[in-house]
Amino acid sequence: MATHHHKKKDAFHSAHPENVKRRKIISIVTLVMIGVFFSLIAYYVGWPLVKQFRESPESFRAHVKSYGALGPLMMMGMIALQVIVAIIPGEPFELAAGFIFGWFEGSLLCLLGAAAASALVYVAVRKWGVKLVEAFFPREKILRFSFLQNEKKLDLLVFLLFLIPGTPKDLLTYLVGLTPMKLGTFLLLSSAARIPSVVSSAMTGNFAHSERYLAAIITYAVTIVLSVICIVLYRRVSTQEKREQSKEATNE
Repeated sequence: MATHHHKKKDAFHSAHPENVKRRKIISIVTLVMIGVFFSLIAYYVGWPLVKQFRESPESFRAHVKSYGALGPLMMMGMIALQVIVAIIPGEPFELAAGFIFGWFEGSLLCLLGAAAASALVYVAVRKWGVKLVEAFFPREKILRFSFLQNEKKLDLLVFLLFLIPGTPKDLLTYLVGLTPMKLGTFLLLSSAARIPSVVSSAMTGNFAHSERYLAAIITYAVTIVLSVICIVLYRRVSTQEKREQSKEATNE
C-alpha cells in the first residue's frame, strides 16, 4: 500500500529516468516547442478574440455568425483553445456563446468544446507525464494539488473542484492525467460539474443580448450562493483529507 502511494507521489514530483539522456532532451525540446506554439496562439488568436468581445459584443457576434454553419464549430474551437492554453480566460467565451447562440446551444457548445480539449490534454499528459504539466505551470501550483493522489476520494475531489467557480480548472485538467482516473470517468465528472457555471454564464450572455439585465443579475446571484455552498463543502472534504495525510505521515 505504501509502495503504491509512493508511485502516485512520483507522478506529481517529476521523477525522471536517468538512463536515456537523448530521450529526455527530445522530450524537453518537444515541450518547449509545444509551449511556444500555444503561447503564439494565445497571443495572436486568443487574446484578440477576448478583446473584440469585450470592446464590441455585437461585432463579435456578427463575426461568428458570418461563418454560417461553421459558426458553432468555431465557437467550440475557441472554448477548446481556452482550455488547452491555460492563460486565456474562459468566462468571456462562455458569455459570448450565450450572447451569440442562446443559453442552451451556447452551453452545449461550451461543454462539448471543453470535453474535447480535456480529452486531448488528458491523453497528452498520459504520454509525457508531469514534464508536460511543468511546461505550463510552476511546480508549487502542481504540488498544491497533490492530494488528488488519494484514490478513495478522487472522484469526489475532481467533481467538487470543477464545480466550484474560481478554481484553476485548466491546471486541474492537466493534473487529472497524472492520477489513476480513467478518461471516461474524468469527462463525465468534469462535464457534469461544469454545467452550473457554464449555463449561468451562457444565460447571462443571452440575457445581456436581449437587454434583460435584472434576469442576468439574479442568475449570477443564484450562482454565487451555490458557489459558496460548494466551497464550504469542498473545504470540509479537503480539511479532512489533510488530517488523514498527516496521520499517514506520522504512522510512517
